[in-house]
Amino acid sequence: MNLSLPFFGRSKSIVGLDVGSSVVKAVQLSSKGRGNNFELTHLGVAPVPAESIVQGAFLNAGAISAAIREAVDSAGITSTQAAVAVSGNSVIVKRVHMPAMSPEQLHEQIGWEAEQYIPFDVNEVNLDFQILEPDAGDGQMEILLVAAKRDLIDDYVQVVAEAGLTLTAIDVASFALGNAFEANYESSESDVVALVNVGAQVVNINVVSEGLPAFTRDISTAGNQYTEEIQKTLSVSFEEAERLKLGGGGDAGQEMLPQEVGQAMQAVTESVVGEIGRSLDFFAASSVESRISRVLLSGGTSRVAGFEEAFRQRSGLPVEVMNPLTRMLPSSRFDQDFLDSVAPSLGVGVGLALREVSV
Repeated sequence: MNLSLPFFGRSKSIVGLDVGSSVVKAVQLSSKGRGNNFELTHLGVAPVPAESIVQGAFLNAGAISAAIREAVDSAGITSTQAAVAVSGNSVIVKRVHMPAMSPEQLHEQIGWEAEQYIPFDVNEVNLDFQILEPDAGDGQMEILLVAAKRDLIDDYVQVVAEAGLTLTAIDVASFALGNAFEANYESSESDVVALVNVGAQVVNINVVSEGLPAFTRDISTAGNQYTEEIQKTLSVSFEEAERLKLGGGGDAGQEMLPQEVGQAMQAVTESVVGEIGRSLDFFAASSVESRISRVLLSGGTSRVAGFEEAFRQRSGLPVEVMNPLTRMLPSSRFDQDFLDSVAPSLGVGVGLALREVSV
């Protein structure tokens, strides 16, 4: 699904920018022949200094812009058109019923109609919608409504512009994840898949049913909790704690962490998995006709030792780590080990980059 906020158009050559609180990923794709055949042509990754983004707020715009520029330059990207994804408390996504009307009428009235569904002043947000069912019965239509606070949009416009790029599309992170899933995985109409992207500060949940988002939610309990626990226990820097977070855990080829750190990380895993599980339980209780058939995990935190298994035990569902490069044909210049290690973190970036081959 490609749903962008108004006033931004699309481009035939676009860079997918996943601007996270710890890392920026820059992705560019090209189409290869007919059908869903894509080539990964450019990929750049750059770190974001700690506390540059806190709870969705851009506290160090200069550092974020520099990270974007580094990711783009390291990838050898020459295109200046970019797409980003928003998420968190400043973004609202709802499936709602409204009186049936034409798309033109809905464009005119969406501001008035949306007031009852969003917790923000309608004058402080950008609104967009997509009609899901024009005739939902009883003179109603079902639409997918998206609202994002303008302050958040302005932050992205600023940092992308300072990096020398033009922002041509803004998507919702969970929708971008859905785009990557649809381009890489087979799914029947009866298949209900929970896409769970576990980032540093936010977990994006998108339950996809019949190719549409049936349930979306963002959770603020995420990967940085591991880093904070390691910092407190070992008195190390943020960067060292980040390294240990993904390198520790006792598996083969990984560093052995002190027992108290392992216990703290296990407690964080239980907390994060519990929060996600409660959201999926809520969907299951409110959508008795739609049972989740499997879960695809993505995001850097999905690589934490024991996370996948803990999620499998909590949910009781088939769980696997999503690879958004499954159907991609990576350029021969990419190191396969590097791609394998970074792929679980590329769902949002790939979903955004797919805009260039879907116009």
